[in-house]
Amino acid sequence: MTKKEIDQNLNEDNMKLQLSRLQHRFEKIKLGGGEKRIAQQHAQGKMSVRERVNYLIDPATSFLEIGAFAGYDMYPDEGGCPAGGVVVGIGYVRGRQCVIVANDATVKAGAWFPITGKKNLRAQEIAMENRLPIIYLVDSAGVFLPMQDEIFPDKEHFGRIFRNNAKMSSMGIPQIAAIMGSCVAGGAYLPIMSDEALIVEGTGSIFLAGPYLVKAAIGEDVDKETLGGASTQSEISGVTDYKVPNDQVCLDTIKDLVDKLGHFPKAGFDRVEATAPAVEESQLLRIFPNDPSKPYSTLEILHCLVDDSKLTQYKEHYGKTIICAYARIDGWAVGIVANNREVVRNAKGEMQFGGVIYSDSADKATRFILNCNQKKIPLVFLHDVTGFMVGSRSEHGGIIKDGAKMVNAVANSTVPKFSIVMGNSYGAGNYAMCGKAYDPRLIVAWPTAKIAVMGGSQAAKTLMQIQVASLKSKGEVLDAETEQQLFNEIKDKYDQQTSPYYAAARLWVDAIISPLETRKVISMGIEAADHGVVEKFNVGVIQA
Repeated sequence: MTKKEIDQNLNEDNMKLQLSRLQHRFEKIKLGGGEKRIAQQHAQGKMSVRERVNYLIDPATSFLEIGAFAGYDMYPDEGGCPAGGVVVGIGYVRGRQCVIVANDATVKAGAWFPITGKKNLRAQEIAMENRLPIIYLVDSAGVFLPMQDEIFPDKEHFGRIFRNNAKMSSMGIPQIAAIMGSCVAGGAYLPIMSDEALIVEGTGSIFLAGPYLVKAAIGEDVDKETLGGASTQSEISGVTDYKVPNDQVCLDTIKDLVDKLGHFPKAGFDRVEATAPAVEESQLLRIFPNDPSKPYSTLEILHCLVDDSKLTQYKEHYGKTIICAYARIDGWAVGIVANNREVVRNAKGEMQFGGVIYSDSADKATRFILNCNQKKIPLVFLHDVTGFMVGSRSEHGGIIKDGAKMVNAVANSTVPKFSIVMGNSYGAGNYAMCGKAYDPRLIVAWPTAKIAVMGGSQAAKTLMQIQVASLKSKGEVLDAETEQQLFNEIKDKYDQQTSPYYAAARLWVDAIISPLETRKVISMGIEAADHGVVEKFNVGVIQA
């Protein structure tokens, strides 16, 4: 066995281990508040949140879940908040892509944590950008009161959701809401600001104030059904449009409503019949290194992802630390911008490190992004970047200016952008490669991803040097053992913060996926984007 084969076996073993860990954690998340609480829902005649979603979407179709790891390890004092207490994703309902938002009543009775609000806003953002119908399956006790100050008053908090309801209505984006459990206080506005609302008899209820608050406020004794149950809100108040006997009929009615919706004009992204990559996709697990510092062939990665493994490289021999290429993914025409992780030499014979953006690479990527906007070709960014090149030679060569050109082009790009964080995504490299701040339609991470200002070792060395210098200025000197202990403490904390789970918990990425799901995610993303609008491209000021 050759050294390359040994390395590939190690890569595959490491990736499979990480995928197994990912699946194990996801299986636990899918249980929400636990099997006991799911059983309690069943006893009430209710389906669990994931049973509802699975029943709603078309059989044997993909559901692209967004934010499954939202809130992961974020609220230990409150008992956790699996998936942010809400299931969100893009699924097919009667053959049509829809955004689905479904509260999980097993998690604190579906109460809204800060991350719940952020996740709901992300769902609405996806619907608005792509002009997709959005379906709300409501079963929530409202704001989680112990953390109300972190979700109630600010611009990106709870109230923004109702503002988005109104905005989507004005945009003509269909919104259908089903009241399948509690719907209380401010949360009551969400279904009623939707185009149509359904309510389930016996389990659904909607009111601005529940029986206890009504008693406290005005002294009235009233039960939940009389106050805001299905009969009250569909026969007396007329607040809801459809009264249904159970969850199944409710979801079947939603399917019938979606079946009759009209369609927006398509954006017009080019698609032909898809062909599989000529190189087995499974090779992705063998190519990507288990050691993030090791170089590898990014072209080999691309050959596993694109149709027929065929690429048309743009400026192949210039700016070699970024690969720019036209290709097809599942039949869709795409422009690919990928960090090249091989060590290369430029035209002057100078060595350039893989994963670093040099001036010539930034210039090349900028021009390519402009071309893709001119041709209306969606962009796919594949991250494994440690940042822009530093040092006096790079500064004298204008790396800041060239980097700014690339960031400008990414920021002003109007064609849909999709980001796949394969490995490192550090510093300004994250920005230039269309990190979350640059409005990718979807941004997902492989389990090998790391997102931070810089790598753990570099950050720990920098922070330790600052602390040591500060102590020395006070006349204190650390021995070697104490310095090493300090270094390890800083590095461990930093490494934990760079993990894809830390990023996914905070919705810096939409999902953590297997590399083998990459083609599906990109294809479903472009299909969604094809319903949206591509604005006229205006690059703004780019210095020569």
